Amino acid sequence: MSEVKQPIIEMRHISYSYDHRNVIEDINLTVDEGAFLGLVGPNGSGKTTLLKCILGLIKPQKGELKLFGVSLKKFKDWSKIGFVSQKANSFNTGFPASVHEVVASGLTAKLGLFRRMSKADKQKVAEAIEAVGITPLKDRNIGELSGGQQQRTFIARALVSEPKLLILDEPTVGVDQKTVEGFYQLLEKLNREKGITLILVTHDVGTVSDKVTHVACMNKHLHFHGNTDEFESMTDQDLSQFYGHDVQAISHNHHHHGGHE
Repeated sequence: MSEVKQPIIEMRHISYSYDHRNVIEDINLTVDEGAFLGLVGPNGSGKTTLLKCILGLIKPQKGELKLFGVSLKKFKDWSKIGFVSQKANSFNTGFPASVHEVVASGLTAKLGLFRRMSKADKQKVAEAIEAVGITPLKDRNIGELSGGQQQRTFIARALVSEPKLLILDEPTVGVDQKTVEGFYQLLEKLNREKGITLILVTHDVGTVSDKVTHVACMNKHLHFHGNTDEFESMTDQDLSQFYGHDVQAISHNHHHHGGHE
């Protein structure tokens, strides 16, 4: 019997509010194993709140959230989920840690702070560094690296505990365009070759629409969730309606005509 792909995340009617103001409202979203989901939405649309729910940092006030088929209340296996934050790469240059040490720190949660790394652990660290393509930099101080190299280091740190789901919150902020393309290729490789399920929060879904398998657009509610082809067939008008203003996130050419035609 071939294994049926199970949903990694199932949200049923999830809502969360701060100070009686709904930040996310009635979200129904399923993310299947092996998906690469691009999550888009304007600032203040609830994306971060949604991530916090998935990471177990806050509990939805309404609705049900299941991770790997287990209700959030009972879920314990947090090493299955890796997270790379937006500003993982804001290390100051004086920070005294090598790439190898930063990546190895992804294991301390599992190991306990003072247990020595076994040969197998060291192997895992080496493989994670290899997977993100920065092996030649492994002994360099993290503070000396470029933003893109630092971000790869943090992805390796998240990968070292061998997560099944990797969540990245706008990981390319402050990284130059050429580096960004290589970065997205890396994510695509992790998804396609290693089978890691990815959720990427991004402002620039146009850039990654050839890499992601699914797109979810949210603005308090989930306005759209579907595969990339369905997303690309949406018109600018549909999108503008959802954002409440003109959207140019999608790489179409917009022609604004003056009044004198």
